[in-house]
Formats: sequence, C-alpha cells, structure tokens
Amino acid sequence: MRVTRESELVEVVRAATAPLHITGGGTRPVGRGEGAALQVAISGITLYEPGALTLIAGAGTPLRVVEEAVAAEGQRLPFEPVRWGALLGAAGESTIGGVVAANVSGPRRIQAGACRDSLIGVRFVDGTGAAVKNGGRVMKNVTGYDLVKLMAGSWGTLGVLSEVAFKLLPAAPAQASLVMDVPLAVAAKVLAAALGSPFDVSGAGWMPGVGAMVRLEGLAESVAYRAGRLAEVLAPHAPKILRDEGAGLWRDLGEGKPLQGRRGDLWRFSVKPSEGPLVAARLGGEVVLDWGGGLVWALVTEGTDARALAAPYSGHATCLRGPFAAFEPEPAPLAALARGLRARFDPKGLFNPGKMG
Repeated sequence: MRVTRESELVEVVRAATAPLHITGGGTRPVGRGEGAALQVAISGITLYEPGALTLIAGAGTPLRVVEEAVAAEGQRLPFEPVRWGALLGAAGESTIGGVVAANVSGPRRIQAGACRDSLIGVRFVDGTGAAVKNGGRVMKNVTGYDLVKLMAGSWGTLGVLSEVAFKLLPAAPAQASLVMDVPLAVAAKVLAAALGSPFDVSGAGWMPGVGAMVRLEGLAESVAYRAGRLAEVLAPHAPKILRDEGAGLWRDLGEGKPLQGRRGDLWRFSVKPSEGPLVAARLGGEVVLDWGGGLVWALVTEGTDARALAAPYSGHATCLRGPFAAFEPEPAPLAALARGLRARFDPKGLFNPGKMG
C-alpha cells in the first residue's frame, strides 16, 4: 500500500487488523520487516519561512527536495543527514520522515547535535488511527509526552509520521579540512587534540586510504585563521589543508563509502569517542570512524558476532546487515518503559513489530 495524504493513512490504520511494515524511501532496511508494506509518500514542503529558520514538510518528501529548497536560501539542516542506500545496497530515495524515524545524523553531529535536536514538531497517526500533533507552529503537548523526541529514532514503532518540522541554520560560507595520513592507532590522539582545541571543529573522523580528517566551517577569514592555528597544533602529523575540494570527503565519511559494495556483515557502533579506535581494533575488519571516534562503521566477516568481539564497550551496536538481531536487548527498566509507550501509542501492535527486538 502507498499513501499520499494523511487522510488515507488514517483510513489504512483504522482498518488494519494485521501488522504493517512502515517504509519511506526504503533506503534503510534495518531489522525485520514484518507485515503488509505501507509506504508513506505524503510529500511536499508545506511551510518554509527562511526568516524564521523554520521548515515543515510531509514525511514522504525526498531529502533531496528539502536540502535543495533550504540551500537556495543559503540555509541547511544543522545535523547534516546522510544517506545509507549505497552502503546497504538499497535502491530508492531517502525521505525526510525516514531520516527522523532513524534519527540519522552526519559528521556535523559533534557540533550541531543529532536530528532530534533540530526537530521542533511532528504530526503522526497512532495505532488507533488518530492524527496526533506535537510541536511545530502550535507547541501543544497533547498527551503529556515529548513526542518530538520520542518519534526521532523510534523506527516507526510508535506511530506513522505524516509531517515533520525543523529549525534550520544558515549555511557556512567557507570550510577547510585538515587531512593527516595517520594509522587508526594514532587517530584517537589526533581527533582528541582537534576536538579539545578552541577552534570549533564541525567534523572529525578517520577513513582508510585517507587518514584522520578534521573540518572547520564559518566565515572565510575565520576559517583560514583557525585552520592555520589548528595545523600548528597538529603539526607532528603533517596536516594537509583542503578548502572547498575537501567537502566530498565528508559525504564519503558519513555514507561509509570505503565499505560500500563490499561483502560481509555491516555493523554500526555508537560509543564514547575515546573508545572508538579501541572497538575498531578489536573488530579487526575494515572500519570508518565518525563523530570524533564516537561512531564506528565496521565491515566484518559474514557470521561474526561483532558485539561479542568488540566487548566491553559503552553505548550500543546495530547490526545493519547480517544474521544477528539488529538492535541490542534493552536493559529491563528501559524495556519496560518502551513496552508502556508502545501500548499507549500502538495498542494493537500494528507498527513494525519485530523491528527493534
């Protein structure tokens, strides 16, 4: 089934007697997809006020459309959403609702926060077929829950998004990337030094074949000054300064380009930045580090339990492709809370059952 209006979505949910597999562009096929497929194609920018740095769009609006619209006004989504399609071998086009459902955040997360931090409103259909709104133009909490935060990263298990609202930021007029050809074992020291500096780093990661990467953004004069000073701090590692030509490196980093099209199981670890290189070393496969070491993309031999191999670690690991459960079991108190939320918003158990465990 494919719905293009919220009224259609309401009708489908009210009539449903069996589970629904909620999808957007189909570019993030993570976890078990159970039930009849329901594609949300409610598309279009319904409100954009550049002066107020605010945008509202249908959940099925292609991410590309949103990015092009705000770029034309010299603005951007703060959290730098990335696309997983090529990494997961999934066709289709990423949607803004899918970005919210997975709480997708790119390299700029270390400076601007995650997707949920820029999300100011949602509209969705709950498991009873009721349309619910929280945030946006009318800041009204209809249930006593912070639904904006709950919906981000819920993977469609609490409700089906129909509309999302964001706060935006002006686009940076200039950027510079410092690239250092250092091995993974040295990357932790390099990235920590950059992030601990006063130079407002907006990206920090490591890729095979490239090395450690650090990004600075802002006004041209400020970027030039900060890049020069940071290069002095990192001088023992011989940094090479790239200007606009370095922009593509951050897209490659966020989308895990070195791991695309490769055979093996694919994992994603979200840990303390100081643990990233340690986790990567324990895994022994091919890795990409983002978020200053706090995000580890790992390609390992098929059938390898990367969670066991990487232990101990803080945070959590997601099996994006492989025979293991996609998400880690939740601690008992959190699991009880999650069950309560799902019982409240999806009493019939319609939405993406089995997706998160």
